[in-house]
Amino acid sequence: VQLQASGGGLVQPGGSLRLSCEVSGFSLDYSPIGWFRQAPGKEREGISCINSNADGNAYYRESVKGRFTVSRDIAKNTVYLQMNNLRPEDTAVYYCATDRRTFLCSWSPSDFTSWGQGTQVTVSS
Repeated sequence: VQLQASGGGLVQPGGSLRLSCEVSGFSLDYSPIGWFRQAPGKEREGISCINSNADGNAYYRESVKGRFTVSRDIAKNTVYLQMNNLRPEDTAVYYCATDRRTFLCSWSPSDFTSWGQGTQVTVSS
């Protein structure tokens, strides 16, 4: 089981980035993908999650709702996080993760069993 997060970078406030999470060793049809972030000195927090393909529901933390959109391409084994109208407080290392024991999402990092390596997002002028 592997997850590879990419797409981070430096962007000005109000800008956009699209993060990708390419997965292997398991199917997006049966496992949820969560997006988490961790800013310096802060705990890792869940910001978005998409259920397995059988359900397809997506969830967003209030702080990113309306700005971030999660989607997936089953054929490419990839989940995306489109981030628009980025703010300085969005600066963090972003991770994708999965929990192969369930079809459904969770906000708790401890519920996720496999993690990608993280990609840095910096929002600054």
